[in-house]
Amino acid sequence: MEMMGLPDDPAPLRALTLRHFQCFVVLAREQHFGRAAQRLSITQPALSNAIKQMERLLGAPLLVRSTHRLALTALGAEVLERADFVVNTMDQALRDIRAMVVLGRAQVRIGVIPSAGRQVAAAVAAFEARVPEAARVEWVDAPSTELVQRLRRGQLDVAVAAITEAPDGLACVDLFRDPLVLVVHRDHPFAAARRASWKALGRERLALFESGSMPALGGPARVQFGEGGPQPIRLRYAETLYALVRSRLAVGLMPRLYTVALRDPQLRVVPLGQPRIERRVVLLRRAEPLRSAAARRLVEYLGEQLPSLAGGESPVEKLSNR
Repeated sequence: MEMMGLPDDPAPLRALTLRHFQCFVVLAREQHFGRAAQRLSITQPALSNAIKQMERLLGAPLLVRSTHRLALTALGAEVLERADFVVNTMDQALRDIRAMVVLGRAQVRIGVIPSAGRQVAAAVAAFEARVPEAARVEWVDAPSTELVQRLRRGQLDVAVAAITEAPDGLACVDLFRDPLVLVVHRDHPFAAARRASWKALGRERLALFESGSMPALGGPARVQFGEGGPQPIRLRYAETLYALVRSRLAVGLMPRLYTVALRDPQLRVVPLGQPRIERRVVLLRRAEPLRSAAARRLVEYLGEQLPSLAGGESPVEKLSNR
């Protein structure tokens, strides 16, 4: 996108300050000058002047202003993504410095999908046992879509997520494949089967997650390889899914990782094939080098250890099972 009045030399943009970016990010989130000014602890005229300065330096408008609302221009949306990253990176850099001063070690921010939490926690614990005091880990558990957004904004160093396609602009390392399985009541006909097929699901009422990789995997697979059936029940939490299965109201469809720690005498986990549908569990980070040696060491260790923990074992369990 060509910006009006902006020469090839980006030197004029160096007049932009971190405060400009902070003002723009907060205003874009709040979409209201009064609320944004209050969050920034400045006056509305000061906020308005900061945005006008940004637009003057860029040579193009960032916002469309009307009586009742604010909206980002196409340029504003592009600038917001980069400004968000600058603000978050600076904030995290200051927190990193503070951690080094107070704790004597760096901070590493890890995002993880809940279903892989057991494996990632086991790998991080093994790393900390090997390299004591190497880093202080901050945790974020969230769906994959949110983890990708946080990575792009500079709010995470690395994330373990489940994807169907590699996100643009992020470095992606495949860890392992996580197949879909059925969770059924112990009295269900599938409970004694070694494996179930999509076609065998017939008219079963399925319960599956409404977010994450399931909308892209479970629903289309049922349509393509099964025999239709009623609309699935879409849920947010595993415990609700298990409750429906216990009450014989549905058959659960979920990634196998969720069932690794399932210890319920009323439920059975049944592999699902013909065909085998899997999600990719990957290690994601921004394409540029990680900001600390501690983060680099931990990410390298996770990349080495997590593929071997796909079965849900911890490092201690792996050793005892050899």
